[in-house]
Amino acid sequence: MTTDTDNLRLAADFAPASEADWRKLVDGVLKGAAFEKLVGKTYDGLKIQPIYPRAKDAAPVAGRAPAAPWQIMQRVDHPDAAKANAQALVDLENGATGLTLVFAGSNAAHGYGLAATADALARALDGVHIDAAIAIELQLGESSAPASVLADYVKQRGFKPEACDIRFGLDPIGDAASRGASAHDAAHLASSAVDVVKQLHGAGFNGPFLAADGRVVHDAGGSEAQELAFVLASGVAYLRALEAGGIALETARNMIYARLAADTDQFLSLAKFRSLRRLWARIEQACGLQPKPLFISGETAWRMLTRRDPYVNMLRATIATFAAGLGGANALTVLPHTAALGLPDAFARRVARNTQLVLLEESNLARVADPAAGAGGIEALTAELCTTAWALFQEIEKAGRVVAALQAGLIQSKVAAVKQARDANIAKRRDVLTGASEFPNLNEAEVAVEPVAPLASPSPAKAALSFAPLTPIRLADAFERLRDRSDSLLKSKGQRPSVFLANLGTAADFTARATFARSFFEAGGIAAIDGPGGSDPAALAEAYRASGATIVCLCSSDKVYGDTAVPAAKALQAAGARHIYLAGRGGEQEAPLREAGIGSFVFAGGDALKTLEDAYTHLE
Repeated sequence: MTTDTDNLRLAADFAPASEADWRKLVDGVLKGAAFEKLVGKTYDGLKIQPIYPRAKDAAPVAGRAPAAPWQIMQRVDHPDAAKANAQALVDLENGATGLTLVFAGSNAAHGYGLAATADALARALDGVHIDAAIAIELQLGESSAPASVLADYVKQRGFKPEACDIRFGLDPIGDAASRGASAHDAAHLASSAVDVVKQLHGAGFNGPFLAADGRVVHDAGGSEAQELAFVLASGVAYLRALEAGGIALETARNMIYARLAADTDQFLSLAKFRSLRRLWARIEQACGLQPKPLFISGETAWRMLTRRDPYVNMLRATIATFAAGLGGANALTVLPHTAALGLPDAFARRVARNTQLVLLEESNLARVADPAAGAGGIEALTAELCTTAWALFQEIEKAGRVVAALQAGLIQSKVAAVKQARDANIAKRRDVLTGASEFPNLNEAEVAVEPVAPLASPSPAKAALSFAPLTPIRLADAFERLRDRSDSLLKSKGQRPSVFLANLGTAADFTARATFARSFFEAGGIAAIDGPGGSDPAALAEAYRASGATIVCLCSSDKVYGDTAVPAAKALQAAGARHIYLAGRGGEQEAPLREAGIGSFVFAGGDALKTLEDAYTHLE
């Protein structure tokens, strides 16, 4: 039976729009500027067009089972095993479907983690029925001991190994890459975990056992394609090691899974998870295997977390979870919003857990398999990431495979180049870090974390292999160091360093640039003191002296600058200003402005970090 409504089409009364029509409208807005101005670019050099046509005949990427939710993993990393157990039980009672057991010394422990002992593990898992649809994932350091300890615990508790959903997380390559060293030599690094895998598999565990961990590259500042290439190179190294150990490839491929980081670049993160499935399918085809969906465990990115205005991290985690979930992640761990400050408390853990629950239970994100299939932009990004990552993977293979590439510094140098470009964009605030580099809050309240001191770094074992490490970073660190400096001065002197905003003209003249200057200086912990406005140099100088500030920034329109900036700067200099800034570019007036005493210009796209670092030299 059909009805008249079956033939209704959205916007049927409008003429069909074409790309040419859209381009005409865009050209009108650009007013002669190049269209390339609208084309973005990733750190892999991939171009992101402003509009894409629908990708016709696109097929969904095989991943999670249709309409199946991802596993809601909750991080367990309290050094006190009894407290870790209490947290884990609360998590499982309130929506978590799995536990990520983080052991001290692992590359993602960030100063905390469980002790790698039988007693600690037994205490942490007391009351956890790990054979009752509860997933367990291990994050290990150099030692594989916790994997064997967990296997013994399962046996002692009478659980059936084959009924346990455990990802053992053995990753000697990723561990060595993050630390820059290993007790195993280059020839045996990938194969160093094979005997443990055989023991676990022989005991009845299904695995997977070996993790190809891309977070190592992501945490160090690398790009999406670099992260994917490292996962491929590590995964292939483990496949080779397992095959050399007498395990058939059909069995070996089920022993390997991947880890990826998800961050606030929503579309790139989504495309990255989709790309890995396609890339790994290509690996399996090259091995003569019929491709099967790779298990991908996702984690919200460490590097995106800020210590300042940490509540913004909740939004970052939501975007990252959204992207990874729609990208087909099988399991997700959300780093609590206070993780960069210390060990998260119950509230932060609850928010991390509920971020996933809301997206799954209320937003129903898992109801559609690969909802990005057919979306022109996502399909294009997925394909381009695949091409770029595959080329990088081939380069690693040609360099002698992943361990040799690490020894030669190939992987580290490429990651460092991207990090350098990223740092430059953060310094210039082209890559915005809300609450840190932009829109800071100097009066934010202290955020609670667990009163647990970070663990001391373990003493390095004797290394048979060493190279430059892929050290984890946080993108906001440089700006936060300036804020720390400001806090230290507040504590020792009773007040923060300050800048006087010398507002020229009327509010209509100076408000825009005064607002910009306030955000600019306070991102470095320098409190902004507003001037009253006006054009009288003597009154301006008097207001400056009354403010108690030692540096000053002129704020107004270019027109007002042309009339009053020079006499204002001379008056401020005579009043004792140690350094005078001007909000805006100097342009044609720069020479006379500098001659009048203006030392620096602050504007969008300038190196804010360097300017703020230099400001402290003037403040001292």
